[in-house]
Amino acid sequence: MNNRMLAEGVFFVGAIDWDRRLFDSLIPLPDGTSYNSYLIKGSEKTALIDTVDPTMTDVLMGHLDKLEIKKIDYVIANHAEQDHSGSLPHVLRKYPEAKLVCSPRCKEFLIELLMIPENKFQTVNDKDTISLGNRTLEFIHAPWVHWPETILTYLREDKILFPCDLFGSHLATNELFVTDEGRVYEAAKRYYAEIMMPFWSNIQKHLERLKGYGINTIAPSHGPVYNRPESILKAYRSWVFDEPKNIVVLPYISMHGSTQKMVRHFAEALTERGVTVKQFDLTETDLGKLAMALVDAATVVVGVPTVLAAAHPNAAHAVFLANALRPKLKFVSIIGSYGWGGKTVEQLSAMMPNLKVEVLPPVLCKGLPKEADLKALDNLAETIAQKHKENKFA
Repeated sequence: MNNRMLAEGVFFVGAIDWDRRLFDSLIPLPDGTSYNSYLIKGSEKTALIDTVDPTMTDVLMGHLDKLEIKKIDYVIANHAEQDHSGSLPHVLRKYPEAKLVCSPRCKEFLIELLMIPENKFQTVNDKDTISLGNRTLEFIHAPWVHWPETILTYLREDKILFPCDLFGSHLATNELFVTDEGRVYEAAKRYYAEIMMPFWSNIQKHLERLKGYGINTIAPSHGPVYNRPESILKAYRSWVFDEPKNIVVLPYISMHGSTQKMVRHFAEALTERGVTVKQFDLTETDLGKLAMALVDAATVVVGVPTVLAAAHPNAAHAVFLANALRPKLKFVSIIGSYGWGGKTVEQLSAMMPNLKVEVLPPVLCKGLPKEADLKALDNLAETIAQKHKENKFA
């Protein structure tokens, strides 16, 4: 078998981006990424599933040339974002007879983003199919699994699911299939935390729908292919369905040591009460790791000094991130030190409208923490430990 072949006549033709270190000018990529595109040869017609980032169009076209592809009948656009769609104009110029198959909403996006002519499109509704002769593509509408226009493509006869960003991982590797499940799990959880977690309630619905499909292989648009898909399906079920765990995420920043002293005391108080602490110094934290910690956490406590009567910008950034990612948190609080006053608590509280949480009373002190402040931290730790027990967080 060709080492780029998922099944007989089903090929990986995408591109591995070993050197990219930032995605969307926002998300760190410590392990690079890939832009996965797949070619399916049927007995009568040929389909291309997604394309690649425009920076790597030449790689995709080189793979198609190597396979001596003279004609493509359908190009499937599962998702309009440019890391998947950016090479579409080039592909459609080389294969002018190809129809661009996507959801009606995706058609709108692609016309706006890439100015693709309207006559190139063939839109599909949920559960619609296209025959390639001896193979059938079924399209599963999955709005807000990431963007509102996303579809998943299912190759019935081979039981291969092409879910675009769903189940993906930012991981550059020349191994087509998952071999190191631990490494891929870590990359997939990071990807879920940074990109998919805001849509976890929608993903719940789509995972339920997928139970009706026999799936032997999951071929996402980033990272390696799952030829033992139960591992990633189990992970996603845990991330989107499980209750939070007995974990406090503790992002903090300290300018002159006062807040740091509070954080250390508080972390120790939680530890004594059997609560797992994941602590992050916001001066040097990889925000991807902070996002991963939020996946399972029941509580976030932000350690923050006051700067010019407001929260330190790094702490505000962390709160903004948590609000945007919408994890399944249940409790939030704030601890920190100030010099002469300010509105840190009011500011940070106003930045959390997406979080359906109980806000626990903050602990703020003037200057270095005194005995009464440390006792207040002990009381907050006790409150959190009791609330975790009451809610049976494992």
